[in-house]
Amino acid sequence: MRMSAEERRESVVRAAMVEFARGGYRGTSTEAIARRVGVSQPYLFRLFPNKQAIFEAAAEHCIEETWRVFDRASEGLTGEAACAAMGAAYLDLIADREQVMMQMQIYVSVFAAESAGEHGIGEAAREGWLRLFERVRERIGGDQEAATGFMAHGMLINTLVALGYPAGHRIWSGLEAPRAQEAGEG
Repeated sequence: MRMSAEERRESVVRAAMVEFARGGYRGTSTEAIARRVGVSQPYLFRLFPNKQAIFEAAAEHCIEETWRVFDRASEGLTGEAACAAMGAAYLDLIADREQVMMQMQIYVSVFAAESAGEHGIGEAAREGWLRLFERVRERIGGDQEAATGFMAHGMLINTLVALGYPAGHRIWSGLEAPRAQEAGEG
């Protein structure tokens, strides 16, 4: 069965997330992305004008997936109940280490690109992250401080997962370790 261009584009974005999560923007070749999807590089560039556009689409997908998870988990909730529901859902989401690593690569790639004078990646990433922050803030009742705390908590979890701290390590005390690590999968 043949995929439509939109379905193929989505498969490229998912494959790009995996490749960029593992190798970063600079370290990932479009050839690796094309190979993961099973298409030629020329076909890849019919779907996206350049590597930056692929990265931006992958970053957008990563951020939007995070919001979809938060939104589903906290639908109809607000305040502490919304925070708790989104936090628990996030722990399930990051069981996919590549999701966390893609988030981390977004931040590193913005710095690297802007250091080289390229500002498009940073603008797109900041816009997506701010949109996520504002959605979280609105969901928990508009409290800026609570939203900041929620996002800071998540960033600490990202850091611990990215560094590979096992669930039983003392660094996790005070935080809920990711369920996949608790089950021995991480």
